[in-house]
Amino acid sequence: MFKAIVSADTLRDTLDSVSVLVDECKIHLNEDGLEIRAVDPANVGMVDLELSADAFESYEADGGLIGVNLSRLEDIAGMADAGQLVQFELDEETRKLHIRIEGLEYTLALIDPDSIRQEPDLPDLDLPAQVVVEGADIDRAVRAADMVSDHIALGVDAEKELFYVDAEGDTDDVHLELEREDLIDLEAGDARSLFSLDYLKDMNKALPKDAEVTLELGEEFPVKLHFDIAEGLGSVTYMLAPRIQSN
Repeated sequence: MFKAIVSADTLRDTLDSVSVLVDECKIHLNEDGLEIRAVDPANVGMVDLELSADAFESYEADGGLIGVNLSRLEDIAGMADAGQLVQFELDEETRKLHIRIEGLEYTLALIDPDSIRQEPDLPDLDLPAQVVVEGADIDRAVRAADMVSDHIALGVDAEKELFYVDAEGDTDDVHLELEREDLIDLEAGDARSLFSLDYLKDMNKALPKDAEVTLELGEEFPVKLHFDIAEGLGSVTYMLAPRIQSN
């Protein structure tokens, strides 16, 4: 059983956070909210999303599991104006999701969850550095790096107490530093890892530019990015595997 009513804005933010990495996913319809965990086909980027039942206008679920085509669901969500409400009702016999937006009605065929990539285990990493920064600063760093390279290094200099971004191209380089006073918070520990810029650009599309984003970093370790959606009633964690640099 699943019935829910949610604002179009919350729905779009939720779908965007996942669709930047995968085309289809499993959605756990828990009694206290939704949960989505997915990894991209190359096992490089991972997303873990939780959306509380309190983020919905109304929410009823009993612990089911559905598989969805995200691009089709996003197309439907895109038909709603900002502030409009989207109604969902699951038909368990036909395995179809009935969606209503004002006078519009859609019936979305669901995917067999068993046919979707297995959900990843989130590794428990104890990373030495943590940076809390505005989403706009990450956007600026990613756009600057994209001008010169297809890789980006993220690091923390514990001695100087700063977060830095490096991108080295064939001819041009980019270096950005944010000192402690430029950051929302900093737990300084030496950290530096190199990442594929393509993945970080995709994740950046879903990062709220006006929100706080927490990065956890280590030496040649994955980076974990955390941010809230739905006015703090939902949370998203991305994990991105590093490109190991050969000495």
